[in-house]
Amino acid sequence: MTLRDLKAKPLEGLPSPTKETRTLSPLASLQATMQLHSPPSPGSHRTLRRLQSAHSLGAKVAGQGSLISQQRQQQQQQQQQQHIQLHPPTQQQHARILAPPVIPPRRHVNTTNRSPQRGRANSDAPITVPSPHTFGAAMTATRRSALNKRSPAADAMSLDKLLREGPPNGDIEGALESSRLKILDQGIKADSDGMSSLRIYVWLILLNAPVLETDSYLALIHRGASPAYSKIRNDTFRTLTTDPLFRRRVSEASLIRLLNAIAWKLHDARTERTREPSICSSSRQSLDQSNSRPGTGYGSGYDSNPTSPIAKHRARALTLTTEGSEASMPLDPGTYVQGMNVLAAPFLYAARSEAEAFIAFHQLLTKELPGYIRGAMDGVHKGLALVDKVLSIVDPKLSLYLLSKNLTAEIYAFPSVLTLCACTPPLPEVLRLWDFLFAYGPHLNILCIVAQLVMIRTKIMESPSPNKLLRSFPALQADQIKRTTLAIIKMIPDDVYSDIVAHAR
Repeated sequence: MTLRDLKAKPLEGLPSPTKETRTLSPLASLQATMQLHSPPSPGSHRTLRRLQSAHSLGAKVAGQGSLISQQRQQQQQQQQQQHIQLHPPTQQQHARILAPPVIPPRRHVNTTNRSPQRGRANSDAPITVPSPHTFGAAMTATRRSALNKRSPAADAMSLDKLLREGPPNGDIEGALESSRLKILDQGIKADSDGMSSLRIYVWLILLNAPVLETDSYLALIHRGASPAYSKIRNDTFRTLTTDPLFRRRVSEASLIRLLNAIAWKLHDARTERTREPSICSSSRQSLDQSNSRPGTGYGSGYDSNPTSPIAKHRARALTLTTEGSEASMPLDPGTYVQGMNVLAAPFLYAARSEAEAFIAFHQLLTKELPGYIRGAMDGVHKGLALVDKVLSIVDPKLSLYLLSKNLTAEIYAFPSVLTLCACTPPLPEVLRLWDFLFAYGPHLNILCIVAQLVMIRTKIMESPSPNKLLRSFPALQADQIKRTTLAIIKMIPDDVYSDIVAHAR
């Protein structure tokens, strides 16, 4: 389930979704105002009143408008049809994102009332983000897809009890849906340092991580230095060096062991991947005589022991780099890349053992973000391009201003995309943001980055050199980022959102 299945309560005075830009209000004290372009509006009320007053005597029926007013109404309908043809809305955009403004039917104007009071136009009302007080109530009252119904029994249970006792009545899907909404509404309880006895287990469930025996993790550790060991040592000593909470709880030795084990795991998968072409290139006659099925790409080599001397010899012969002819292969499991040390840090901080952190981190890399560690990190570059694209949709003025300063997401957002914003302190806020990302998909990190830009929009527009401001993003504020993301997600067309979901695959 993606977050797009959730629909917040309709807000009063929402403008039309055909506007190019909208106003976001992530904070009561900090509002990022955007210039709005109103949709084609009917003719001026004052002009219509004059025309109807002048020709009302010639109307044949007392309740019927004049001829000129009827012609004016026909012209307005034609203009609206032309506007719809030039700017067609995306599929189900009005029903899913924003309710279109309701234009009341034109009535005969009473000429005795010379200046009727005019109500507030819809174009004057900004899109508001739910406040912290109404955020939980709005989310719990949202309508969800029929395929992802909550479990009433799970709704009545706390998240702690739900984890301890399991899904009631065996309804795993309903329990997961209820857990996601609990995380979105209430979050995971933790102390001021971000420590929680539940968080790592919630992450393991949301990431669908398999059970890992501690001996399996120890076996990877006992294999010694991986081919990427030198790269790991160049990264670990500078991991979150300015965060006292992380340095106090997680040692560099622990981070080295985890990354080295991940490097071995990726290396073993890469070794098996290199054996498949030799199987596929064998003669058709030998394939027909073998027991393996043609076209599967698997053979006896896939079941071999990775700790065998032959496997170790091949492992030593290969190097874990981001270059190579195999980088473009779609099934390439990926390699160790710089930046994985920061991505692994929150797992070690939240987990109660290295084995838990290892399996959760490995699941994130191989199942959720394989494009980030494959080849030349193509998934990261796709994500950066999407940051620019989403920003141009949400706030064209801010996007053009950054482009005028030669600032693209490749320059200022690369660490945030690669590390799921883990590079921005404080760490407890990173953990809260990750609760949201793991519940509804790490792909939403693209929108979270745009949300951070919107939150500091005023400072960016007033800065003559925004490059200095964007060298390091302001401190994370997870709740405000989530609220802003929920507002932004309604503005994204379906095709762009599909690209966001698939960019890291």
